[in-house]
Amino acid sequence: MHSPELLKGTLQTIVLKVLKDHGKMYGYEITQRVKELSDDRILLTEGALYPTLHKLEAEGLLKTEIVNIGKRVRKYYNLTTPGKAEARERVTEFVDFIRTMGNVLQVELS
Repeated sequence: MHSPELLKGTLQTIVLKVLKDHGKMYGYEITQRVKELSDDRILLTEGALYPTLHKLEAEGLLKTEIVNIGKRVRKYYNLTTPGKAEARERVTEFVDFIRTMGNVLQVELS
């Protein structure tokens, strides 16, 4: 597992990218997809995920849809048009940051 400090600075980027790649998802589904993509090395907690989702929604980057499934209510999150653009920008910026850190730490990245 990665340290919470490393994850904290990248959580919005992770959520935006997962939603960009997979479309409409609910919270638990996002956590499971991130877990799968990271080979169980990134485990998102509800305490970290939902404040991030609410912040992105308040910024107009996400929209929500409430769906009734039997007696359950499920809240789905999907990117808005500005959210899709923001996802692209943040991923580009983060990849550049990774390259820069590789140079600073003098390690080769594959």
